[in-house]
Amino acid sequence: MTLWNGSYPFYPGANACFPFDTTRAVIVTIFLSVLATSIIILPGIRGRGRLFWFLRLVLGLFLGAVILSVQFTRDWETGWVQANTSYKSFSAVRVNVDIGLHIGLGGVNVTLRGNPVNQINETINYNEHFPWRFGEDYDRSYSQGLQKGLPSPILYVAEKFSWQSPCAVHGQYRTAGHYVSLALWLAFCTWFVSTLLFSMSIPLYGGHMLLLTAALILFSLLFFSTARNALKCPIQFGSVALRTDYGESFWLTLAAGLLCLLLGLGIVVLHSVQPERLKLIFSLDKSGKEEVWDKSCLPAEPSCSAQEGLVVPLGELCQVTATRL
Repeated sequence: MTLWNGSYPFYPGANACFPFDTTRAVIVTIFLSVLATSIIILPGIRGRGRLFWFLRLVLGLFLGAVILSVQFTRDWETGWVQANTSYKSFSAVRVNVDIGLHIGLGGVNVTLRGNPVNQINETINYNEHFPWRFGEDYDRSYSQGLQKGLPSPILYVAEKFSWQSPCAVHGQYRTAGHYVSLALWLAFCTWFVSTLLFSMSIPLYGGHMLLLTAALILFSLLFFSTARNALKCPIQFGSVALRTDYGESFWLTLAAGLLCLLLGLGIVVLHSVQPERLKLIFSLDKSGKEEVWDKSCLPAEPSCSAQEGLVVPLGELCQVTATRL
């Protein structure tokens, strides 16, 4: 081992720590760009309609960004533990590390971070992703980790989610992730349809689509919760165990689902109880009061003329025209 400076020769250098989620960054950047572009036209909207329009814009973009971004996040379920454990196979050397588990819809991430980072002449700062989406082979990724000689704590955690594990949780998490992703894609489509309906000044049907979006989001959370309860095997490191809980993406999705539910119910109730206030919120009544028209006056008849909700007799209109001439 002196040839290798005290380090183990069969293991490559450490990978980077838990990577920056570029997919989420791209999605957030796109929605923020849409928001910034829309704010430019905000001064052209008059009265209280400006505030209501801005609130509708912010809430709509927030819901769309959340529904789309949580598809690609890896923190639906997370857990951390600090342990003193063996670092490599066939070695009695023990290190003090923080071990993190991040479960997403498409796979599992295992993070290993030294405490301190530099120990036994190495930088202990690992992050490994093991995918289980349909079309990807989890066991193959695990075998590649064995061939690379990943640290023992990472392989031990990853083994709990493999097909051969007696924990038998791989199938549940994989199937649940597939159906959660499908439900969220449908929710994104219904959210987009609701946005189109609101822009077409059809708030009632837009509210119905928001209720459908909320139902799809809440069903997706139910699917994931069912898979999480299937984790029976403890992940033990000596006297301590790695325990997981719902992560940021789960709670963010729950908040988006409840917000869709409240907004949809509010629109439907307002349409039934106070439709005039609903028109005010969606800027359907520009003047704030109903326009009064003479029913005997038809657009094709030259006997009268209407402008800004007021009936103007033909004689007065002729006098005004003669004065201007």
